[in-house]
Amino acid sequence: MNSGAPETLAVGRVKFFGRHRGEVNSSTFSSDGQTLLTASEDGCVYGWETQSGQLLWRLGGHTGPVKFCRFSPDGRLFASTSCDCTIRLWDVVGAKCLRVLKGHQRSVETVSFSPDSRQLASGGWDKRVMLWEVQSGQMLHLLAGHHDSVQSSDFSPSGDCLATGSRDSTIRIWDLRAGTPAVFYKELEGHSGNISCLHYSVSGLLASGSWDKTIHIWKPRNSSLLLQLKGHVTWVKSIAFSPDEQRLASGGYSHMEVKVWDCNTGKCLETLKGVLDVAHACAFTPDGRLLVSGAAD
Repeated sequence: MNSGAPETLAVGRVKFFGRHRGEVNSSTFSSDGQTLLTASEDGCVYGWETQSGQLLWRLGGHTGPVKFCRFSPDGRLFASTSCDCTIRLWDVVGAKCLRVLKGHQRSVETVSFSPDSRQLASGGWDKRVMLWEVQSGQMLHLLAGHHDSVQSSDFSPSGDCLATGSRDSTIRIWDLRAGTPAVFYKELEGHSGNISCLHYSVSGLLASGSWDKTIHIWKPRNSSLLLQLKGHVTWVKSIAFSPDEQRLASGGYSHMEVKVWDCNTGKCLETLKGVLDVAHACAFTPDGRLLVSGAAD
């Protein structure tokens, strides 16, 4: 974490993305911030041009509500998960489904890409984590150990570790180093509710948001808890580090409440409120100068 006084933020113009036919369960921005992806209860994945709000895609295929969506780091693919127990991999350019990954026995709640975009991790209500090869769609490893539904996941910046969060209130770190089988590495305990979101920083710090209304910032290497952030009045839906790690943004499950925290002191710097519904996603632009938050009702 770096020292220095973060700049003040302010709420800009609010855009509505209102053509969904069901509740929005998840949303995510492309790495360049130009495209917003939303996963809907109506069984479709939507793609939007962020600046204009224009609908680019409405993609069917899932046979149940779409629970989660995420872009690959290289910007070429995105993935969606569903109550239909599958993960779908899509091509960004053609907005076409490339393959359907099957293996989970219950609803798939989370998906994340490795930093090199070559692997994919998924988790869901069957309490299992699955590691997939993106190019072939082959399942590489089945990671079992959580005692309840797996709700969140993120790869470390090096891709050597995978963090998963569960309704069992724990975070598990899995060792994915080349030449060794994927194995359980360590467990981080401290939350008293479902781990609803996880996010690694560039240097390898890990932030976790929970239904217990708190955010924890960890140093996973030695399992140490660096900060506990309190202030949300509802459970934490999304979190994101700024590129310089000075700030952390978090979205709560309330009316577009996004908080910005000082990562050195744990102090809440700003509370940004809009007029939309739940802040499903928050992300800093690559230069760290802007914070974008997305919601849809």
